[in-house]
Order: sequence, then structure tokens, then C-alpha cells
Amino acid sequence: MKLHYHPLSGHAHRVRLFLSLLGVAHELAPVDLMAGAHKQPAFLQMNRLGQVPVLDDDGTIVSDSNAILVYLAKKHRRADWLPETAEGAAAVQRWLSVAAGQIAFGPAAARLVTLFGAKFNAEEVIARAHAILAVIDAELEGRSWIAAPQPTIADVALYSYIARAPEGNVDLSAYRNVQAWLGRVEALPGFVAFQASPVGLAA
Repeated sequence: MKLHYHPLSGHAHRVRLFLSLLGVAHELAPVDLMAGAHKQPAFLQMNRLGQVPVLDDDGTIVSDSNAILVYLAKKHRRADWLPETAEGAAAVQRWLSVAAGQIAFGPAAARLVTLFGAKFNAEEVIARAHAILAVIDAELEGRSWIAAPQPTIADVALYSYIARAPEGNVDLSAYRNVQAWLGRVEALPGFVAFQASPVGLAA
């Protein structure tokens, strides 16, 4: 199993994290985004959108980080990470959608401004980040995990960009429940950290 990834991509990190949490042997294949390797024909054959991560499971190609999380949970029959019940699966999907929506256009986008000079309106994306963090903090009141009594792929999908939100000048100090949840994720057996960058509030 080979993961095509970039160490500064939170989308790639969530897959790398889940592979490690599952204890699945895998090879890391770095993609040089700065050199445009993700836009070359060989990579585009795997993912026409030209985005990392891409998982190559012995010839089965899966792209999109959240889709890969689902694939891995299903392949390894880990109903603890992705419940089989209609209610449980829907609860997880709700937060996968948040990871692809409000997280991507909030803390992830804010981090792109400081890390790569992305042309987003910094005030706008930071405000979006705080809006979704307030929702998540409220959701975590009185509970350990976001979608179930145990950790699921929803927690994995949300973790990376929230953990590195300060790199995008998003202060996490007001979110007590979020901070405690980050600590619980980081205490999971097999946890692998998302590479830190000295930018924004993390500078």
C-alpha cells in the first residue's frame, strides 16, 4: 500500500494518521507540489483533480482524503472507526462533510495564507475558522469524541487542520473542549504528528 502525499498537507496527514492508527503497513511517496509534480500526466492518471493524497492499494487507486478514510475502514472491517448502523454512519458523514467544507474553508484556508501566501481574505477565513470551532467546541461538551462514544474517522478527518490552526493565526485558547479533544487524539496508540510550521501564531 502506497500513499502519495505531501508532509504539509492536512488532507494527506489525516490519511497517514489513520493508516498509523490502524497499524497498516504502507509506503510514503512524497509528491513535490512546489515543482508541480501533482499536475504531471503520471499523477493525473491517478487523480484527474491533481490533488494529494492518493492511495495505491496494490493497483486499486483511491483519491480524496475522506474517501480514503472510508475505504480503509471498510477494507479492514473496522466498524469501530466507521459504524455500520444507519444512525452511526450518518453521524460520521456529517462531520466528514464539515471537514470538507467549513474546516477546508476556515482553518485550512487561513493556514494557506501564512504558509503559502494564498490569496484568501485572511480576516474572512479566520472568522470562518472561529465560527466552526465554536460549533465543534459546543458539540464536544460532555463527550470525548465528535460522532460516537469512541473515536471514528470523523475525529481523524477534523484533527489535522484544527491542530495546526494557530499556524493560520487562529487562536485555539478559547476552545477548552477542542483542546482536550486534540489531546485525546494525540494520546491514541499509533498517533503520528502533523508536521509543524513556524508561521502565524506558531511563529
